Amino acid sequence: MIKSELVLRIAEQYPHLYQRDVEAIVNRLLDEVGDAMGRGDRVELRGFGTFSVKQREARIGRNPRTGESVAVAKKHAPFFKTGKELRDRMNKNDG
Repeated sequence: MIKSELVLRIAEQYPHLYQRDVEAIVNRLLDEVGDAMGRGDRVELRGFGTFSVKQREARIGRNPRTGESVAVAKKHAPFFKTGKELRDRMNKNDG
């Protein structure tokens, strides 16, 4: 599912809201999550999951084409951990 499909599905479920308003809400939510992560904050959405930032230390990597050693700088990477309710929902048909 892409963002525009999400907006359409929400707008269909809430016909009293204009699609442009739903789109603005979705965009604002994603902007807030992104801004918080940009500050290094953790964002927890109970039942869904937690967005956080992990720091990857500098290391020596390898160029796969030439095999040459390459210095890789430290960097920050986004990380998502699913919540228990989401994991349970995904696995409810298993077993």
